[in-house]
Amino acid sequence: MSADGDADEETGDAAASDAISPYTLQSEEASETRHAFWADTVADRIEARDPDEPIVVKGGISPSGVPHLGNVNEIMRGYFVAEVLRDRGHEVRQVFTADDRDPLRGLPRTLCDLEGNLVDLGEVDAGALGRNLGAPYTDIPDPFGCCDSYGDHFATIIQDSADALDVPIELVSNTELYESGEFEAVTRFVLEHRERAREVLSTYQDKVDADGDYVPFNPICEACGKVTETVTSVDLAGDEPTVDYRCTDMEAGDQTIDGCGHEGTATLREGKLPWRFEWPGQWQLLGVDFEPFGKDHAEGSWPSGQDVARNVLEIEPPVPMVYEWFTLDGEPFSSSAGNVILVSDVLELLEPEVLRYFFVKDPVKARDFSIEHLDQLVDEFDRLEAIYFDEIEADEDERAFAERVYPFIVEEPREERIRLPYTFAAVLGMFDDPDLREDVARKEGHIPDDAPEWAVEEALDRVEQARNWARRTGNEFDYELKRTAIPDHDFDAATEDALAELADFIEAGHEPDEIQGEIYETAKRHDVDVGDFFAAGYRLFFDEDQGPKLGPFLAKVDREFVVARLRRER
Repeated sequence: MSADGDADEETGDAAASDAISPYTLQSEEASETRHAFWADTVADRIEARDPDEPIVVKGGISPSGVPHLGNVNEIMRGYFVAEVLRDRGHEVRQVFTADDRDPLRGLPRTLCDLEGNLVDLGEVDAGALGRNLGAPYTDIPDPFGCCDSYGDHFATIIQDSADALDVPIELVSNTELYESGEFEAVTRFVLEHRERAREVLSTYQDKVDADGDYVPFNPICEACGKVTETVTSVDLAGDEPTVDYRCTDMEAGDQTIDGCGHEGTATLREGKLPWRFEWPGQWQLLGVDFEPFGKDHAEGSWPSGQDVARNVLEIEPPVPMVYEWFTLDGEPFSSSAGNVILVSDVLELLEPEVLRYFFVKDPVKARDFSIEHLDQLVDEFDRLEAIYFDEIEADEDERAFAERVYPFIVEEPREERIRLPYTFAAVLGMFDDPDLREDVARKEGHIPDDAPEWAVEEALDRVEQARNWARRTGNEFDYELKRTAIPDHDFDAATEDALAELADFIEAGHEPDEIQGEIYETAKRHDVDVGDFFAAGYRLFFDEDQGPKLGPFLAKVDREFVVARLRRER
């Protein structure tokens, strides 16, 4: 880049004209090419560049807070694009960087162990974190004492989450890239062109003066171990370039992390590039062809990233894609507020393929992951599956979507599979006896007589998941059915007569809403208080004074048992 004004203006105009909108799926071009699946639209954009193989799909995360379900968004969006490209015959690598050389800028209020249990900071070695504010995550002891560092602990949970969803990511540690020297050539190039780098960055950060002395490198202080931002000189001569630095204070949000004042020398392996150079540096080093990211980067890091890529590193930025964040039960994910859930937690409530289905939905639409209404998500998945196997009617768009995405969601499409309705599975979860669960499911027609054993086993796995859901949410299915013996009770003659009449009604066969209405009518005919009559039902089935909506519940339990229990026969 020339130093004269006319050339600068020309370069700026060229950069603006070459700018790539990260709103890949929202663009007019995307709407012109209609695909059933959004990942096909992204794959078109990637193929249009005629990339070398293997095609590299990237994501990344900084190890702060709890690695929750929201963080998996980037992994899954990248995964489905990678799978579409593989389906088209391409070789693909999906890499995921742990930006673990970033400094710890604040103490998280909540952490989690490797089993996915959330803990408050006071329940672990908080001093391991408090003493290391400003130090790289990989230089901070693991507060749980189980991994090599805090950064490694966090990365292990991310890797476990990807493995649980059968997503083959290559987890790449930024620290290892620097310490091994793999990042050195990129870092050296940036420092060799630091005037150009300073000029580009000055258009995005007010604190950077295009004519000042800013140097785009953050050494790690050899005295206190903190990342510092003050480089006093650069020496790129010889085989091992170095920088001189002074350990100064770091501003971290509303607090200041004190530097120790030490003056020293660091090699390019003993520090890191600032984020706005490190991100494009990763694109160059890893040969990235596509990267999805949240909307926070769309107006911040992405514009500077593509500018740095072209006008400092002299490379083309990858195909971008902005995705919308999703909420958890209507609220933003927040470790400090305790509004988080881990992949391991979710997989105790539903099958991996159902969770994968959640991420095949359009990423440009804001969505809520509702634990309370998880049955609706499961029902959506079951419908998609039934459409794929041509078992129910669907419109053209639904069918095209199901036919395209379903093979990417499941390990192997198997028509013989059995899916118990989720709320029915929750009803079965009120029984402790596995044999009884299967018996009731067969009697209710949910398990065919000729079903293969593997299909029956997988179907009944959903019962335990639905039971966990009921217990987690404390919903209407969070009760234990007293199946083996009639609970103690003391009913008057009118209530006994009403129960016998209700048994006759259910024995004749009726729908859930009809049974619910008949409970009210039967109580009225026998001059029994409606509340007391419901309580009598709950006493007989749960040994409780309250419970789930009684009519739908009685309709889902095997009729023979319900009738016998209402007659107090067993």
